[in-house]
Amino acid sequence: MQNEPSMFLSFVSNLVLVARFVHFPVMITAFAAALGLRSLVYYTVKRHEWFAFEFEKRVGRFLKREDARKTQDVSFYVVSKKLLEATFFEVFENREKLQRRRGDNVMSFTDRVFLVKQGCAWIVHDLLKQIRFLRYGGQPPKLQSITRNVFSKNPFFNSILGFIPTEKTNEILNILPGLFVIGGIFGTFLGVMKGIPELSGMDLNDPEKTKIIMDRFLVEVAMSMGSSLMGIFFSVCTTLLNTWCSPDRTFAETTERFEASLDLLWNYAHSNEVPADNQPFNEHRDPLEALAEASLNQELAKRKSTRDMEDDPSPKVA
Repeated sequence: MQNEPSMFLSFVSNLVLVARFVHFPVMITAFAAALGLRSLVYYTVKRHEWFAFEFEKRVGRFLKREDARKTQDVSFYVVSKKLLEATFFEVFENREKLQRRRGDNVMSFTDRVFLVKQGCAWIVHDLLKQIRFLRYGGQPPKLQSITRNVFSKNPFFNSILGFIPTEKTNEILNILPGLFVIGGIFGTFLGVMKGIPELSGMDLNDPEKTKIIMDRFLVEVAMSMGSSLMGIFFSVCTTLLNTWCSPDRTFAETTERFEASLDLLWNYAHSNEVPADNQPFNEHRDPLEALAEASLNQELAKRKSTRDMEDDPSPKVA
């Protein structure tokens, strides 16, 4: 029984020594990992925004071009499919042109690591699968819910490097500033715990020895206070980084941008008919072939519309 206090003190002393030895390396490593993971999470979510921005541009061009023609019997599914396919093939054809100039004929490093092409193909596939069953007329569809569902379930854009869950990583990074403060306080207590037992060796009858012990204790406390300062500094840096590179805000803006584009197409369309000869989206097609076919179909449709207007026997209003 008498050995229990000494064993406990010995255990605490050894624990303090080990903790103090690994405390600073762990905090510095955690801070470096937080910077890297935050950048990866933000870049992964930005892939959503990039594709949504490209789609929005093409929707705007299409509606501006179609405003003068007032095409009749436009299917929401058909026009959405054409614009999604055009967005996909055009952006990756442009990227491939740039890569050919740089000597890489396959894909860029970021495309390989972040699975950009596969993630964009998933968006097109999943969105077309859901919008084809919408009923035109009556209440407008919940396009925002559909968009959020498509983006949130994207397996390629919801994981970092293909295997680290983005959502869980983001939640941990959000609480990391508080953990750094706790870690700094923990380091301060470790220094105090190590210095207090040494005060037992003070002898008021020996001023020189007492001064040496007190000086050593003050040095330990000063070093332990540095741990709190480091924790506060890391906490402020990660808080600013989390605010500046907020994936939650970027994701919300992306879904709103994409939903707004779909809403414009829905209001422009007259139905949601799916053609009987509808061809499924094939992301493995040659982009040049797909874009050439789309341009040919567009030109044929334009000529057909012009011919129908010339053959229309209805009188022209002066």
